[in-house]
Amino acid sequence: MSSRLASFRGPSSPSPNPVRARQQQQQPHTPRSPSSPSTGHAAAESPFHRKLRSLLLELRAAACTWDDLVLVDGAKAAKSLVDTRTELDNALALLPSGTQPTARIVGPKLDAMEVRTAQLRAVLSKLEKQFTKMASLVDSAELILTEASKAKGWQWVHGEPLWCTWSLEKFVTSLPALLPPYHRSLHLHKDLFEELRDYDSPFEASRAALSHWVGQPWLAEDGWTCAWEDLCAVEVDRWEYAR
Repeated sequence: MSSRLASFRGPSSPSPNPVRARQQQQQPHTPRSPSSPSTGHAAAESPFHRKLRSLLLELRAAACTWDDLVLVDGAKAAKSLVDTRTELDNALALLPSGTQPTARIVGPKLDAMEVRTAQLRAVLSKLEKQFTKMASLVDSAELILTEASKAKGWQWVHGEPLWCTWSLEKFVTSLPALLPPYHRSLHLHKDLFEELRDYDSPFEASRAALSHWVGQPWLAEDGWTCAWEDLCAVEVDRWEYAR
């Protein structure tokens, strides 16, 4: 009670720093940033969060490069190869019976077909490199899991959600399932290449091979876009800002 009545007995003692005191009184209350450790897991990210996010982004980039190789470079070369062979077949069909084609008819078409065949072969080589890169990234995820187990402990790695619901262990053990569809797709494109480069291949067979090339049936449900992109959008924090 006496402390409450002290202000009625005379002036209170001055603040040790009256300028700072006024600044503290005048300074408005600033809410915590959403990235504050007490308001979200973004600020509490460990190096293992960042390593896994970076690895997933590299996998997505490799899958996007794969699609560009197949659907842009490969499809363009394959279509041009089929069209050129069809044009040559049509030109030969118009020749009178018993007439031999001239070099001006056959030569340029064969040269163009050789160029397109070389382009398709280069696409396959690049696809092999992309698959090797994806396999290496999956192996690197295992290393992240091992490092995290040593640094954070079994419970953190296996039992705690990394961002939303999936643990680090679930991410890492689920990634290998991404590789078989791409491996099958790679071998499919190698088989389709052999069909497309066959000069004696009928038009209908070539057109079917081109359709399979573009369709990528092994990736229709299990490729990155269908199997992982939406999952990462939900499970990986700040995924939408990493595009």
